[in-house]
Amino acid sequence: MSWRTVLGLVLLAAAIVSGWSAWRMRDRGAAPAEAGQRSDYVLRDFEMVSLARDGTEAVRLKAPELQRSREDESLAITEPVFLVPAREGMWRLSADRGWVAPGGDLARLEGNVAGDGEGDNPSQVSLRTGWLELLPETHQARTGDRVTLTQPGIIQTGVGMEADLRNRNYRLLSQVKVRYELSKR
Repeated sequence: MSWRTVLGLVLLAAAIVSGWSAWRMRDRGAAPAEAGQRSDYVLRDFEMVSLARDGTEAVRLKAPELQRSREDESLAITEPVFLVPAREGMWRLSADRGWVAPGGDLARLEGNVAGDGEGDNPSQVSLRTGWLELLPETHQARTGDRVTLTQPGIIQTGVGMEADLRNRNYRLLSQVKVRYELSKR
């Protein structure tokens, strides 16, 4: 038996094995992706501006990471900072994590939520809560969690809040307590 015959038999055996393997695997579809396994896209160290229907700035978002869900097109955000325009200045809302609904009409901030009024408004207000829902289009915010609102000379606490961030109107819903502090001269 010559070396050419041996080589031909080896190649024939390899062709038969590869054909048999391809035949066995022909009915297998793609492996199903696990729920929440992959994102459509990921943004890192970004800043994004969302516009209202009339073209004005509704909200600005900065964060170290954003992931868009493939299943429902929602956004999961790590350490988000939302800047919401008010009549005078801006609101700076930050949290440990955030979530934005598919249409962008609802944002939910969770974990150590801090809101600080910035800009020219003389009544600098800050709020602290565990979670907050933000409606960017209407500049509304709400929570059912414990809230602390702090202004120079006054501290208000309560459970539940509705706020008009543009006009800086706040409404605590229950268990409201107010403490006045004298300013130091």
